[in-house]
Amino acid sequence: MICEATLKRPVVLALGPHRGAASGISAHVNNLLSSSLTREFSLLHFQVGAEGRKEGLLARWLRLVASPFELAGRIIARSVAIVHINTALNRRAFWRDLAYLIVSKLCGVRVIYQVHGGALPLEFCAGNPLMTAVLRWTLSVADVVVVLAQVELDAYRHFVPGRHVELIPSAIDFTAYRSLTRPRRRPDAPVHVVYLGRLVREKGLYELLRGFAWARSNGTNARLTIAGLGPDGNRLKHAAANLGLHADVQFLEPAFGEQKLNLLASADLFVLASYSEGLPYALLEGMAAGAAIVATPVGGIPDVVVPGVHGLLVPTHDSQAIGQAIAQLAADRESRARMGAAARARIAAAYSLERPAREFSQLYAGRAVAAH
Repeated sequence: MICEATLKRPVVLALGPHRGAASGISAHVNNLLSSSLTREFSLLHFQVGAEGRKEGLLARWLRLVASPFELAGRIIARSVAIVHINTALNRRAFWRDLAYLIVSKLCGVRVIYQVHGGALPLEFCAGNPLMTAVLRWTLSVADVVVVLAQVELDAYRHFVPGRHVELIPSAIDFTAYRSLTRPRRRPDAPVHVVYLGRLVREKGLYELLRGFAWARSNGTNARLTIAGLGPDGNRLKHAAANLGLHADVQFLEPAFGEQKLNLLASADLFVLASYSEGLPYALLEGMAAGAAIVATPVGGIPDVVVPGVHGLLVPTHDSQAIGQAIAQLAADRESRARMGAAARARIAAAYSLERPAREFSQLYAGRAVAAH
């Protein structure tokens, strides 16, 4: 039996991939649906995208056509007050989620349009007047735009001056990490380098492999674990083999729950060499587990990682810089430990789940009142 208090809670429909998908947006949606927000709002999930589905080409096209109508039906049936679109600024996600934005506004609900990385607006439009007009219209139709990083906040406010753009960084549930114990290893044990995420070129994984090979060839005693799935999985395995890394690189399936905690607790270094990012959950989780960081200064990463304090920042597309950073930190156990401890403290203090729950509560409350 549903109590009266539950019925009175405003309904928020969060759009995102399958909740079991290995993606930052899935992690964000899962965090929202398990946070303290559920005490004030009735949070529901509406799945978009192909992740987590087993479908052929025809079924996929039928879903793409039917999905906006399904969204409209869900909004009406559940008396939704707010639709929270979680997207990224790339061509595929933009056009797909534009349809959901239009449907939501036609249904008369408020829309929070949260951008999880991708290109910045001017880069995305690439000087095309039509694309610029469409993107400006999209961002203006949304009731509020949410971004993850300071560089994005500046770029979006410049692109759509006067519109409501908010900065709410990603955050994680720190509870499990608070009691996480890092295993003790012998001083002569190989330094464990870890990547956790999607296996796609844009994550800088080929540069990571070449950089790791450079570090190994220069005497660094290290091993690399790459955990995840993605379209580049087999090609990355071939690349590792061609670099002679058979014995040094391990590829694992995506890690979740206790398995992920154990993997991150074993990491001396967490490497994320992405070409672009919002604020990646995997980075926050690696820091929360006490790993020193090697990352590129893209998106919200410089907001979190202070060079020399939490790890090292390296240029994008620079394999040798990655290798040199791995070699430098592998050779300095004391610095690694100090950076890992500082990284863990950084996440506990500023990037735990209570912060976005509080800020989204304020956004939802304002939109829910306006919707009525």
